[in-house]
Amino acid sequence: RLHLQYLCPCCSSKGTGAMAMERNCTLLLHYDKAQPPNEDEIKEQLESKDVPTKIGALKAMIQLILNGETMPSLLMTVIRFCVPCEDHTVKKLLLVYWEVVDKTGPDGKLLPEMILVCNNLRNDLQHPNEYIRGSTLRFLCKLNEAELLEPLVPTVKTNLEHRHSYVRRNAVLTTFSIYRHFDHLMPDAPELIEKLLLSESDVSCKRNAFLMLFHTAQDRAVAFLTDNLEQISSYGDIFQLVVLELIRKVCRTDPYQKSKYIRCILTLFNTSSSALLYECATTLLALTNSPTAIKAAASSYTQLLSAESDHNVKLIVLERLQELKAKHPRVLQEMVMDVMRALQSPNLDIRKKCLDITLDLITPRNIGEVVHALKKEVARSKETGQDEASAAAAAEYNELLIGAIHACAIKFPDVAATVVPVLMEFLADAHQSSAVDVALFVREIVEAHDQLRPGVVSKALEMLPHVTSARVLRICLWLLGEQCVQAEEVAQAFQAVKAALGKMPLLPTEAGADADAGDGAADKAAPKPAAGRTTVLADGTYASQGAAEVEEASAAAAVASGAEGQKLRELILAGDFFLASSVGSTLTKLALRSREHVSDARIANLVVADVMSILVAMLRLGSGKAEPRMDADSAERLNACLMLLSRPTAQVSELFLRNCHDSFAAMLAQRKAAEEADRLADSASAKAGSKASPGEAAKQPDLVAPDALRQADALINVRQLKPGGADVELDDDDHDMDIDQLAATGGDTEDFSERLKRVTQLTGMSDPVYAEAFVTVHQYDIVLDVLIVNQSSETMANLTLELATVGDLKLCERPTAHTLAPGESRTVRANIKVASTETGIVFGSIVFDATGPANQERTCIVLHDIHIDIMDYISPASCSDLAFRGMWAEFEWENKVAVNTDITDVQGFLDHVVKSTNMRCLTPASALGGQSGFLAANLYARSNFGEAALVNVSIEKRPSDGKIQGYIRIRSKTQGIALSLGDKITLKQKAATK
Repeated sequence: RLHLQYLCPCCSSKGTGAMAMERNCTLLLHYDKAQPPNEDEIKEQLESKDVPTKIGALKAMIQLILNGETMPSLLMTVIRFCVPCEDHTVKKLLLVYWEVVDKTGPDGKLLPEMILVCNNLRNDLQHPNEYIRGSTLRFLCKLNEAELLEPLVPTVKTNLEHRHSYVRRNAVLTTFSIYRHFDHLMPDAPELIEKLLLSESDVSCKRNAFLMLFHTAQDRAVAFLTDNLEQISSYGDIFQLVVLELIRKVCRTDPYQKSKYIRCILTLFNTSSSALLYECATTLLALTNSPTAIKAAASSYTQLLSAESDHNVKLIVLERLQELKAKHPRVLQEMVMDVMRALQSPNLDIRKKCLDITLDLITPRNIGEVVHALKKEVARSKETGQDEASAAAAAEYNELLIGAIHACAIKFPDVAATVVPVLMEFLADAHQSSAVDVALFVREIVEAHDQLRPGVVSKALEMLPHVTSARVLRICLWLLGEQCVQAEEVAQAFQAVKAALGKMPLLPTEAGADADAGDGAADKAAPKPAAGRTTVLADGTYASQGAAEVEEASAAAAVASGAEGQKLRELILAGDFFLASSVGSTLTKLALRSREHVSDARIANLVVADVMSILVAMLRLGSGKAEPRMDADSAERLNACLMLLSRPTAQVSELFLRNCHDSFAAMLAQRKAAEEADRLADSASAKAGSKASPGEAAKQPDLVAPDALRQADALINVRQLKPGGADVELDDDDHDMDIDQLAATGGDTEDFSERLKRVTQLTGMSDPVYAEAFVTVHQYDIVLDVLIVNQSSETMANLTLELATVGDLKLCERPTAHTLAPGESRTVRANIKVASTETGIVFGSIVFDATGPANQERTCIVLHDIHIDIMDYISPASCSDLAFRGMWAEFEWENKVAVNTDITDVQGFLDHVVKSTNMRCLTPASALGGQSGFLAANLYARSNFGEAALVNVSIEKRPSDGKIQGYIRIRSKTQGIALSLGDKITLKQKAATK
């Protein structure tokens, strides 16, 4: 039975004033916006002898009544021509009609026609068809008129003994409804239901009877449960669910009964019902903290993870496991493998939550099993289908697995040797994000654990021909240049890079490209005959082939072999000269290391010469006529490598082989220090009363402020042990206890001045009604506490706060009317649901009836608008550069804001924007340091609804007047957050200017 508090024409009746009195609307039907029939047409159809015509007329009339039409003249027509009809569909529609039609007149008394309706309902309650009896009994549950129900009570009691369980089941519900609303009509209802419960054999009917006793006569329900405690496990699951609810309620009032009922709950765990198993675990956790009970509850949750296929159920169970993990981590650490069964689900949210729980439960005892399971998941993820959707889902899942294995390797370095080879298989993954994550992880893990270096180098050499991503190739080349230190490793790396590059020279693949395009105009003016070679044609004759043709043929052969492991050559020929500069740097490092291992200078010089020929080939490729041409930075890097190889010195070797590696180690140390600083800053802000959620605040380390320390002999206040009752006012010690409790639970504690900043004045001081609103912003809703003061000398009746919203805001319920005496004040609370992150406006008015002789009309006072700030829903967040670029390319909404401020320092302006927008600067501080006249930085934040906000700040300082110019570009997936954030930045710029 669905009861909806819904403001519609059919569920409001006009009073003496303009106020509408709301009542329950128990029925909502879809209404097709077509031309409805008029009242005369419906009357004619109701009087028809054709049953389908009657059915159509009844449906049309019900829909019109639900949409505000009263049609009182048709009530008697329905009684005359539809009530005598024995068609079951007509009887069903009649029950709906009796439910929606007005049964009382303007004076509030029952209509005389309802006597005939009551007689018809009595006949249906005695109908030989059990379906009609049961449907009529269910209809009686929705009646709120005692005059209609009183004559039907004897018939309802008779149906409690009907032979069919369907009738008895609905008769119990009807008895429950009548006794709950009008207990004087059936004062003996609990005795009748208890008698029925003892003799009933149908599980559903037994459950309804026990449910009624639970709500109306709890002592009788407890007595029945005590007498039949041993037989509860044999009852149906729907009955056992009500028993669990009763146990929770009884143990809450009488904790000494817990031991008796816990044994009963433990016997219910051997059930096949998932709902009952979940409720048993939840109830058991609420009653006891015994390790045995906790283990049984956790085992039930893990069993549900494996047995249930519904994704929503899995998510709910995982949330319960997350709560259990926070209180009893030791119990769940032994069941971590059972929790990981949820990874079999194809849903990414379930997998992510499962991995989050698993990473918090790993210990030295279970790390081996966890890593083994993760490795099996990695292998299984490669066996996905070839369609695009499954491939994208597998790539995202691979990122989660890689991150989980990365966390395991960082926390337990001993397992790094077993996971790195498995992860390096993803270097050749078709999805760049997974391959890049693996490459970055391997680069960092080798720096932290030098014993892994030989295995990583060997695997990198093996995977190099199969890597397809340019960025991954750059990381692999850097890895080979830095980590290949032994003579054998240097030689293998040199051969692997040369094999990936293919045969020299590197020539454009376009048809008709000139092999000597880089020789200059002098060569074109006086071409020299090229040396050739003799070849054997297909017919056995000899022919001469020029050098240019030989080179073109070699290049074509090299390109043809690119599909066989020469992706590096393909990318360089396609114009990726940044990759070419990485190749040159790696080969230069290998050539310099070869001098350290080779005693024969001639062999070392041959290696250097080979490297220099490759560098020259790449420079010639980029300086030719064919497009694209090499950029200046890459050309400068390759030329520098040539110069260093031609004039090698000890300082050059130190620079390439030592200082570069030291710079990388310093970068990792700096990143770790920055992450630690951010973690401490977030912890401090959470302790200071930031807007972080309690779950996030719980993850931060516990920082104790100096003023929160207590002396060892300080008095401990226990409020429950103080004398007196509820009338005793709280003293200062109680206030301190409240503050400590808020701090322990992650709540916000703010001083009075901070609270005043969230107060908005809605009316003027000279208005007859003064109103101000205190705005409290939660994660998904806004609470308005509106203080209303009657400043006049007259009583205000039916004073109502009327509110409306603009934007993705929705008023949850309409505030009720009040009566204020002169000088009286009242606080009215309104809840507003927030659907998305965008600036919203709440506006409205206060309407009241003045009772004095001078004011006979209804008065309306328009309120000042309340603007909802977008900053209340945005919090700083972090993401990788690759993820930022991906979202920047994906998001379609962009807002470009021109910089207009009097701030003259570019770094100061960036700090002002970061503070004003509550975002995090992703650009590291090292990249922003120094004295410069220009600046480019990326900012990132996420909303409470998971929406990402991307901001790029590009500014420069004009040399002429010293002012800052540039643009701030905002991108998001939705239009609202882009526009709202742009307006906020524009407003804050002006504020900074002022």
